[in-house]
Amino acid sequence: MTVTTIAFAAAAGAMALALSTTVLSWRVRSKLIGERDTLKSELSGGQTVLGELDAATSAFDEAFVAVEDNLVRLVWGDETLQTCAQALGLKSDTVTAPQVIEAIGNTSPEAAAALTALITQGKSCHFEVFAEAGSAINALRPSGITLLVEGRVSGATAWIRLAIAGARKSLSSGPFAQMANLLPYPCWVATRGPTEGSNQMIWANAAWLKAVDAQSLEQAQDDHLGLDRSADILVSEALAQNMRREGFRWLTIDGQRRAFQVIVEPLTEGHVAAYAIDVTEGEESREALRRHAKAHDETLDRLEDAVAIFGPEKRLTFHNRAFETLWGLDTPWLAERPTHGEILERLRQKRKLPETSDFSKWKAQELDFYGLTDTAPDEIWSLPNGRALRVVRQPHPLGGLLLLYSDKTGELALKSQFNSLIQVQRATLDQLTDAVSVFGSDGRLRLRNKAFDDFWHLNSDEITPDAEFSHLSGMCLPLVHDRGFWSELKARITDTDPVARAPQTGEVKTSDDRLAQWRTQPLPDGATLVAFADITSRRALEQAIEARDTALTDSVRLKREFVGNVSYELRTPLTTIVGYAEMLQRQADALDDRNRDYLDSIQSAATALARSIDDVLDMAQIDAGEMDVSLTEVNLAQLVARSRTHREAALTAKAIRFTYEGLDTRARVKVDARRLTQVIEHLLDYALINTQTEGQIFIRSRKDADTLALEIGYTGRGIPYHTQAHIFDRYVGRERGGPGLGLALVKALVELHDGWITLESDPQTGATFTLHLPHQTGTGMDADMPVLTPEPVAVIAKPRPQSVPEAKPQEPAPKPTPEPAPVPAQSKPEQNPQSNPLGLNAETLAEARRILGML
Repeated sequence: MTVTTIAFAAAAGAMALALSTTVLSWRVRSKLIGERDTLKSELSGGQTVLGELDAATSAFDEAFVAVEDNLVRLVWGDETLQTCAQALGLKSDTVTAPQVIEAIGNTSPEAAAALTALITQGKSCHFEVFAEAGSAINALRPSGITLLVEGRVSGATAWIRLAIAGARKSLSSGPFAQMANLLPYPCWVATRGPTEGSNQMIWANAAWLKAVDAQSLEQAQDDHLGLDRSADILVSEALAQNMRREGFRWLTIDGQRRAFQVIVEPLTEGHVAAYAIDVTEGEESREALRRHAKAHDETLDRLEDAVAIFGPEKRLTFHNRAFETLWGLDTPWLAERPTHGEILERLRQKRKLPETSDFSKWKAQELDFYGLTDTAPDEIWSLPNGRALRVVRQPHPLGGLLLLYSDKTGELALKSQFNSLIQVQRATLDQLTDAVSVFGSDGRLRLRNKAFDDFWHLNSDEITPDAEFSHLSGMCLPLVHDRGFWSELKARITDTDPVARAPQTGEVKTSDDRLAQWRTQPLPDGATLVAFADITSRRALEQAIEARDTALTDSVRLKREFVGNVSYELRTPLTTIVGYAEMLQRQADALDDRNRDYLDSIQSAATALARSIDDVLDMAQIDAGEMDVSLTEVNLAQLVARSRTHREAALTAKAIRFTYEGLDTRARVKVDARRLTQVIEHLLDYALINTQTEGQIFIRSRKDADTLALEIGYTGRGIPYHTQAHIFDRYVGRERGGPGLGLALVKALVELHDGWITLESDPQTGATFTLHLPHQTGTGMDADMPVLTPEPVAVIAKPRPQSVPEAKPQEPAPKPTPEPAPVPAQSKPEQNPQSNPLGLNAETLAEARRILGML
């Protein structure tokens, strides 16, 4: 390659490089010019925005302070910073941002804590400071400003915004503040505290200071006093939510527990007004009302009547147990508070409501009672099951309706029975022959029967149903002219003195020669029954009976004298016969068998006759009421043994087996030994007569509680059924060889022991007499007697060859000289004053009853 070529190539390369450089320079310049224009435009816009921000910031009196690495510098708002410094009491002409921030922190511990947390921990804060010259929050100076302090973190820088909320007067000045300070309940104003969720009180009235026991607001702030922690929580919630908050609190004020309704109302942004209203009296009244309502409900729950209370919305609010029982409704369902209409529907399904053709209309009428202003008239419901209910409806004081259901089924039945009874009583009174009238305590006639009008010859049409006693007595004067009698009778009717109202009776003579007996009887309701009876015929009959009584008394006396004389006359020759018979009995060896049998027969007949005379005398003495029993403790077994020994010969003659079983042979009983022996001997004699040869006579004894049961029986000829009912009557059984008066005497002697006798007999097999003798409690044993075998004691008599039964005669009298028989003394029988008001003796009274029965 030549030099020229190389030079040409170099020149060309240089030219290309220069051209390329020129183009590149042009492009770079064009780009730079564009960027310059853009930056100029952005700078112009930024300057415009900055101007607007400066104008806006200057218009709102704000200052911005930046805190970074413990370096505090003012970013904006020198004038605002100076205003804040003056309000915070900083006097220097050159006030810096750190001094203002430090002064704000000195206003309160809460403010200092909030700023420290912002700078060191990056926690946002928002609080207000009421600043006046020389002091922070001071409610005693007349004016000041409110500083709004807000802090936030951006990156490593903490920004603090200071804004002046505006100048204002002190909260303690002005008429409204003075009025609030005079309120009797605590009031206070609070703002947001330096920390989130806290609050700071800036004003309180005198009642609040008294409640917390503080002398001034500064003291309360320094000591961190508060009305109640729960009240502070309400204030914080109202500040955070900017809405009304209220709550009920019990606080202790002046040593007394009081109830307060705490209300917090938001004011401007960041301020709230709180006040606590004393509602103690209201709460006490509410509690008293609650207790009263509870006691009222408990009282209603104990009522027998069913009670239901429905509220204004027609739902069940209360019911007692009787309501559930009456209607048979489920408790859980009633607890759901059903409506009145739902209850009616369910009761209709159970057919427990009155039958009606149009239930919808009837139900609507029931629900219309909720508009009542006064108690509705009572209503009677007739239910399908036959029950009758009285329904009472009345408006409830708290609204709604109160229903009361009373079961009147029994009452209506009793009323019906009462009315029927009254009608029966009226009909009964009308059938009485006595003139009966009833007068009230006011002296007016209430009731009278037909016999009253007939007795006094009155015209029924002339007597009014409530006629006065004076009017009736005037109509009766023609028959009884004694006005004093009627005045005394009226006094007994109208006098309330219990002595005067005592039952009285008397007699009065009428002008038509009738004898009337009158009587008054007080009645439980205060009325008095007056009855008049015509006793003219009865008095004549009484006089006749008295005459007959005198005659019968004389007859009884003569009868007793006759019995005594006859007994004496019979006993005298009988004693002679018995005496001579015993003398001949001692000489019986000189007699042949035939004459000896004759002598035994004479002695046996004389002994039987003597006993019959004794029976007659004993019965006469019992009839006269002159025989008494002397109760002593005797050995029953010995008494039975003696009675058997006296009849040994008769038992042997008929080969009769005699047994005794029952009580221990040492047992003692309380009886009259003589009379019980007489009873046993009479029954043994009766048994000997009716027992067949080789038969059996038995005596059994036992104790039923305090009663001695003594059975005396035999085998052989019993007592016919038609005779058993009258076997103890006098002289029954003579046609068959019975004892005549003996069994009647046995019954009378047993009854003298307060006992009784019973009979069990089969005409073909024999009979058993059972003596029942009470009052045997406490009887004991014979300690001196040995205990014998409990087996029955049996005596089997061997038959004698004689054909005539022998009876061992009683011991003869010491002398054959006859002795006069005792004549029973004459005495008048005892009378029952209730059944024998005339004082008649028994015979006369029986005769009088017979005559009256015949009449």
